[in-house]
This record gives sequence, C-alpha cells and structure tokens, in this order.
Amino acid sequence: MKNRYLDLIEQTFYFPQPEFTLDEDNLLFHGIPLMEIIKQYGTPVKLTYLPKVSDQIKKARKLFNVAMAKVDYQGEYHYAYCTKSSHFSFVMEEILKNNAHIETSSAFDINILESLFEENKIDKDRYIICNGFKRPQYIENITHLINEGFENTIPILDNISEIDAYNNRIRKKCKIGIRIASEEEPKFEFYTSRLGIGYKDIIPFYLEKIKNNPKFELKMLHFFINTGINDNSYYWNELLKGINIYVELRQVCPTLDSFNVGGGWPIKNSLAFEYDYDYMAEEIIAQIKQTCETNDIPEPDIFTEFGSFTVGESGAILYSLLDQKRQNDREAWNMIDSSFMTTLPDSWAINKRFVMLAVNNWFEEYERVFLGGLTCDSDDYYNSEKHSNAIYLPKYNKNKPQYIGFFNTGAYQETLGGFGGLQHCLIPAPKHVVVDRDQNGEYFTKLFAKEQSFKSMLKILGY
Repeated sequence: MKNRYLDLIEQTFYFPQPEFTLDEDNLLFHGIPLMEIIKQYGTPVKLTYLPKVSDQIKKARKLFNVAMAKVDYQGEYHYAYCTKSSHFSFVMEEILKNNAHIETSSAFDINILESLFEENKIDKDRYIICNGFKRPQYIENITHLINEGFENTIPILDNISEIDAYNNRIRKKCKIGIRIASEEEPKFEFYTSRLGIGYKDIIPFYLEKIKNNPKFELKMLHFFINTGINDNSYYWNELLKGINIYVELRQVCPTLDSFNVGGGWPIKNSLAFEYDYDYMAEEIIAQIKQTCETNDIPEPDIFTEFGSFTVGESGAILYSLLDQKRQNDREAWNMIDSSFMTTLPDSWAINKRFVMLAVNNWFEEYERVFLGGLTCDSDDYYNSEKHSNAIYLPKYNKNKPQYIGFFNTGAYQETLGGFGGLQHCLIPAPKHVVVDRDQNGEYFTKLFAKEQSFKSMLKILGY
C-alpha cells in the first residue's frame, strides 16, 4: 500500500514540477536545497529567490510580443512593475536590471525612485506611472519628478479635481493618463470601483480640462478590475468597455497612444494550478486590435502593471513544527514556530491559499492535520489547501524534526504583516534571506534581515 507522503503527492499532482523537485526525501525549491538553508539559518525564515523575478518579466514580455506578432499588432508592449507588491531594494534592483518600468501608489514610492536615481540604478527615460488617490505630498513628489526632467512620468488622474493640483505646480509640459472607474462584479457590495473616473465623465472631462491646456498631453487610458485577468464573461465585458472608451477618446484626442490593461495575472497557489497565459495574452491583444481596426483607430501601445505575477513566485517561508497537540480523537494540531497572522497575513485576512509542502521526511507515512500559529488568537491557523479541504503532512514524530514550507509568498505579505514593526502577541518577524545565482549558476545566500530582537520591538513601544 502506498501511504508515504511522496506517494500522496504523486497520486494527487503531476510531480515533480519545474520549481519543486526532490533530493532523496528532501524538497528543492528552484533547485535550492531547503534543508541546507534551514541548517544555516534556522527557522522561521523567509526566502526571496531573485532569478524568478527576472524569469517572470521575460515570460510576460515573450507572451505579449508573440501575441502581437501573431496578429501583426502595430503597437509596442511595455512591462511595468507594481511597487506595492514588494518595495525591498533587492527586488527593485532586480526589476530595474530587466529594464522594466515602474508603477507607484504613494508618496514614498517617489522617494524610493529618487534614491535609486542617485545610485544610477534608474534613468530619467523610464516610464513612471503614478496611480492611486493622491494626498498632497504624493502630488508634490510627482510634480518634483516631472519638473526635474523625468519626462515619462505619467500621473494617472484618479478624480476630476486632481488635474488642478498639477496645473498649479508643473512648470513644463506633462504627460498624463486617466483611470477608468470600472464596474465591479455583481457579487460585490457596490457597483463601481472607488478608483478612477466614470465612463460617462471621461470625454467631457478631457474636453473641458485637458484639450486646450498647453501644459498637458493625454497619453494613456488606464483600465483595471479588482478580480484580475481571468477568462470569464465579466472580465471580457469590462475589457471591451475599456477599449471602446479608448476608441471614443482617441477620436477627439490625437495624443492618446497607450492603453494600460493594469495587473492581475494570477500565480500558482497549488500544485494543481492551471492558467493559459498564452491564450489570455493573445485574446487581449486580438480584442484590442479588432476594435481599433473596426473604428479605424491606430493600435495603442500596451502597458501592463504586474506586481504579484512579478514577485509572488519568488518568495517562500519555512517553519519548524514545535509539537503536535491532539485535542480530540479526530483533530491533530501541528504547531509551527511562528504565526500565520504575522508572516502570512493574507491566509488569515482573505483566506488566501499558498503552495504548502513538507520540506523533509517525504518517505514517511502521512496524516491529516491542522496547522496552528503561536499567537493566542483563534484565527491563527491554516487548515486547507486550494485543491482540498484538508492538509496532509508526514506523520509527526518528536524524534524526527519536521519542517514545512509555504511557497509563492513573495507579494504583499511583508508590508501587510508590518515588516520591522509590531507583530501580534509580539511574535518576532523572522529572518529574511535573499537567494541568487552567480555567473556559473551556483546559488548563494545573503542574510537581509535578522530575526527581530526584543530591543527593537521595545523601542517601538516606547520602552
């Protein structure tokens, strides 16, 4: 009878997979021996595997450029990174090495870019797409960039009054964009996104405030929906609305030449994950081309703003199992050496699921368990997978240390969890290790952050 953990995985999924392989009974992540990482750094430990970031950028560029070539699309494709997914310096530097453009969402994003410019890691020709509802400091920082010669900085107008703030501050001609306030899915509690300008208001707004103002050149129409890029009628219906608005606006605005389809490409959240990236890129391009041709409009340049897609699959976090608590005949609780609420806040806040696998002991028998975090909050647990309403791990044996990993955790978790700040129940933030490869393809590691100390936490609290 096949009852090993390895047997369970092989019977449930296609395994091994490109990023998940085995060395004996130990798991490798992108060829990195995780047990070696654990021996060197201990647990809990967060990992960022930088080559995956570059791989994702190259993948998207290839997909969209191939899609454009298939239909003889005349516009160009531009890849932009959504900084709010991960602001870490090593992430930003990896992205800029790939000549990606940048999408910002707050005032401090601009300060980060200024710092990178001072270090000669970004130039003034890079597209900087400034999104979000903007407080005065954000507007001040954007206008400073423009006045300092960052000519491809494009403020995306989120509301009608925003244009007046730039008109009062900008000293030279400025490229701008407009964000469409898309309609939300029927299951939402509201009908229209709080972000952007309504469909019916866009053209009157352009004619009244932008067309005859010599300071502004409208270059981009920005489209984004909250649920991401999915093959369903809701997405295609909203995309078509956006394209039609572009066509109508282009008929009265000859400077408009770019359509931003936003972000939202999903990432792997299970070994059973399936998503046809090729089809989605090809269909997006085909629909834009067809609509423009029908209306005799030049095909726009296409921008995307991928955040989670760029960095999500580069991240992992490794835990030790401290003990197993059997609370009744049916429920076994494996207690991790950290907290899900602080290290994987999306698993608690929005019930998000990540790829979860044992790191070692793959030749041992498996059992169904629940995973519990260290805080005293009843919500600090993880009890199901994306493909299943249960979790299975090698049988707990107090004489055999057991390690587990959560993978593709590289987007948002540090900022949502309060990296370097206060943690629930004062659970310290774990070590953070950056993994890269040298010119010979050999991996190496660098400790980016030590485990949070009690001194740093007490200082935040005023002690």
